[in-house]
Amino acid sequence: MNCLNLSFTFKITIMKKSRIILACLLLTGLFSGNLFSQKPAVIKIDFDRKIGEIDSNIYGGFLEPIRTVVYGTLYDPSSPFADENGFRKDYMELIRELKVPVIRWPGGNYVSGYNWKDGIGPKEQRPARLDLAWHQIENNHMGTDEYVKFCNLVGAENFICINAGTGTLDDARHWAEYCNYEKGTYYSDLRRKYGNEEPFKVKYWALGNEIDGPWQMGQKSVEDYVKFAMEAAKLIRWVDGDVRLIASGASNYRPDDNRWIDWNDYVLDQMVGTIDYISVHRYVTEALKNDRGFSSMVSLNLDLDQKIELVEALILKAMMKSESERPVYISFDEWGARGRGLLGSLMVALHLNSFIRHADIVKMANLTMLTSLVGNSPDGDFENTLFQAFYLYSNNCHGTSLEATTKCETYSNEIFNDIPYLDVSAALNEPDKMLVVNVVNRHETDAIETDVVLQTGECTGNATVHEVNGETIESTNTKDEQGVQIVTNEIKFRGNTIRYTFPAHSLTQIEIPIR
Repeated sequence: MNCLNLSFTFKITIMKKSRIILACLLLTGLFSGNLFSQKPAVIKIDFDRKIGEIDSNIYGGFLEPIRTVVYGTLYDPSSPFADENGFRKDYMELIRELKVPVIRWPGGNYVSGYNWKDGIGPKEQRPARLDLAWHQIENNHMGTDEYVKFCNLVGAENFICINAGTGTLDDARHWAEYCNYEKGTYYSDLRRKYGNEEPFKVKYWALGNEIDGPWQMGQKSVEDYVKFAMEAAKLIRWVDGDVRLIASGASNYRPDDNRWIDWNDYVLDQMVGTIDYISVHRYVTEALKNDRGFSSMVSLNLDLDQKIELVEALILKAMMKSESERPVYISFDEWGARGRGLLGSLMVALHLNSFIRHADIVKMANLTMLTSLVGNSPDGDFENTLFQAFYLYSNNCHGTSLEATTKCETYSNEIFNDIPYLDVSAALNEPDKMLVVNVVNRHETDAIETDVVLQTGECTGNATVHEVNGETIESTNTKDEQGVQIVTNEIKFRGNTIRYTFPAHSLTQIEIPIR
């Protein structure tokens, strides 16, 4: 045997032994199969593939006086943290950090039995009412003037929902007059008498709440609703022609029953040309029945995608039929991050990713409830787990939504097939020369190595990475302990590809400066 053959035989022997050792390691579990069997996931982003402008109003909130949602949480005159209006200063300070641009009030189911006149004037003279929506006594200390004052203090637009259940057309037009007419009429002068000389100029008016639902006081057929809503819209616009109007979309989702689609179809067919938005409400856990497993919960924004895209198709159909030039958008003005601890933070991110991916049609979204974004304590409010994710989006994610193509491993459950483990949205803020990429890793146990490929544009080679995560999916925040935090790091990269490993059960936001 010559030296060449000996060398070749030696190499073959070493290669065989290496394969045997590698196979043994994999079989014994000393190395994860993912380390060897998977190529990196890929996220491709092209600056030219634009979806639409992200409206900051998708970072809105919703308030309804259910139990302690309002009383004792944001309004608590007995608290040592209360200001001269009775609002908790510690709560307002945190909400200001979130830059919430619009707040919808006062309901919700509550508004379908609400008489706005009960909530004006001296508080000691306001009547206590039995609220049949939530079976509680409402003292009406938080009324129109107080909600407007609160919104002004936190820098948010007012978004009033009128009573289209037990309310009347006069109730609607007089409320608009009280809020938006300058002076010289009964209700505008009543507002001035109660200490507000300048009109409130409430911009957004919802024409009722969930009127298709049997749980609603004054439930209506779609035909009766449209008759009422069209007249209310006309009268409110006659008071103030600058308002934006939101029709009550369907909310009565029932298994194997798509009549909610018929409701929206009829409302749009009749009201396009009059309205500016149609509301969509969806609490996605309704789709799961009793399944609250992590992997199922984090798949649920796919249900949002379906609802949004179907309603968008109905809008386009109605617009084409009517030939109206007044655009109609979706106001997703009730949604909830139903999940405790870290899961709640990821649910916020997943919802916002869906809204950003549909930025061309979703121009308003309001989280139920605004008070859920802050941890409440008698010793001072604190940043809870929902706060962390919401903060990253509302502060950083603005500009133009971009399509992001994702190639990664998938999973399936009883509702959806081929769910990508990485849920992605992207935004290009051209004035600030910043690309923002938001990635939720849905995998409960595995990190996912990924190439983020920027197919166009020039980058500086530096990026800032913000990660929201906890030690486990049970991690949570209290006044004394922050188990879920935003951790920020700087990274460098070459060219237009960023190799990054997204940790298990995490939200990662990457800010990439561009030239």
